[in-house]
Amino acid sequence: MFSQGRHNDQNYVFALLTGYRDPLTGVSIRGGLYNNPYFLGGAIAMPKMLNDGVVEYEDGTPTTESQMAKDVTEFISWAIEPEMEERKLMGFKWILLLSLALLQVVYYRRLRWSFVISRDMVFDEVSSPQIDIDRGTINLSPFPD
Repeated sequence: MFSQGRHNDQNYVFALLTGYRDPLTGVSIRGGLYNNPYFLGGAIAMPKMLNDGVVEYEDGTPTTESQMAKDVTEFISWAIEPEMEERKLMGFKWILLLSLALLQVVYYRRLRWSFVISRDMVFDEVSSPQIDIDRGTINLSPFPD
């Protein structure tokens, strides 16, 4: 829960684990507190937990402070959301399924509605009513004489 409560959670935990520094000159920190600029207020009660060479990896990975902090950060993220990988796989499957459905819809639309697209609409020109003032007649027939 700790790493989920903040924006950019994994980077914050990593910076918190690797961010221990000596206090700036002229700055005094109470007893039992340690200087960490990444913690709110700059002083934290947790002492520095990670040191180089404390752990030995079977595959020969160097045991630096940053490597161990990265491992701790990844483990905390996994422990909080163990189902995350399963969710991402399910999301990938849904995206794949929906893209295949979209391809089928596009193909069906082109096949089924192709006659509408290629149809030529022909309109006959209709003449307006003819009024002959000299003879006093009105021809309402749409077809000319």
